[in-house]
Amino acid sequence: MTKMKALVWTDAERMEWRETELPARKRGEVTVRVEAVGICGSEIEGYLGHNSLRVPPLVMGHEFCGTVVEADGETGASGAEAQGVANSGGRAAEAAVPLPDTVCPPLAVGQRVVVNPLSACGACPSCRRGLPQLCAQRSLVGVHRPGAFGELVHVPRSAAVPVPAGMSPFRAALAEPLACSLRATRRALERHPFAGALVFGAGGIGLLCAMTAKRLGASRVLIADTNAKRLAMAAALGVGETANPREEDLADRVRDVFGAGGLDAVIDAAGFPPTREAAMRLVRPGGTVMNIGLGIDGTMLPINHLIRSEIEVLGSFCYSNQDFHDAVRLLTEGRITEEGWTEVRPLAAGGEAFADLVAGRVDVGKIVLQP
Repeated sequence: MTKMKALVWTDAERMEWRETELPARKRGEVTVRVEAVGICGSEIEGYLGHNSLRVPPLVMGHEFCGTVVEADGETGASGAEAQGVANSGGRAAEAAVPLPDTVCPPLAVGQRVVVNPLSACGACPSCRRGLPQLCAQRSLVGVHRPGAFGELVHVPRSAAVPVPAGMSPFRAALAEPLACSLRATRRALERHPFAGALVFGAGGIGLLCAMTAKRLGASRVLIADTNAKRLAMAAALGVGETANPREEDLADRVRDVFGAGGLDAVIDAAGFPPTREAAMRLVRPGGTVMNIGLGIDGTMLPINHLIRSEIEVLGSFCYSNQDFHDAVRLLTEGRITEEGWTEVRPLAAGGEAFADLVAGRVDVGKIVLQP
């Protein structure tokens, strides 16, 4: 078996950078040399031991970009040579819809790709309805199989989506969280042309939801967070107004920003009882509350108020194949970028990055790790 270095989660709040073995590649898979991999909020919960789906020892990592170094019938001599091929030019981005191996175009060694980490059975009622993210047999790279917190990773060929060779791997690695955010935001604004939207949370998902809302035609966007440095970063990005509920009355701020028309939609990317309760209180009658933040499970809801005000309450989990494809296109065209809100750290120092995130010592929206 091939030896590689990987960041291995071994127990609650324990990460080890160590040499490990890459399992044998199966038929229909390609081997990707990881170039950039983001840390997801769900992985922080896993790191703390709060996620039953993640079982140690585990190589996490599902938001990533890399270069194909081995495919059926082809083997790259080295990561360095593969990188040279990637930098010399590449095919235009293909559709992100996973296809059966029999009809997937072949991938050349040296092709830069992003990976849709979500796999589904393709045959259940949810899959037939075009909702693979709701498949009862769904699985994720980095959760149910080894992920990208290592130098190399095997993925299904159908999950690998080519991107231009000249595209920044740090930008491309945002495809997965952007797909999540795009789906949630698109559904939240669906009934509200030129919407006024409030986003709770200035972390990675919240910022991407705010950016996406602007791209989808929201007339005004307000981002609420209690981290003053993150709010300053959001303001510098120019994606919307900002509010700190610890320093000002949020209801007054909502009235100032959205005026008499009221607040059409709230996207809760935090997922805690105070944000959920505020969302129900602040959205206008007939408005929409979208829940994407997987924070605390149980929350008391004012059901009578929701009924009498005809407030629509939605949840959004992962993405469809089309959402992933659309996210890749937004990044490829430069309409959403990583600039001004992400931080790159070495993968070898990933354990420290997780500890900093848990301790609240990170003020950027996303940490991206580089092997």
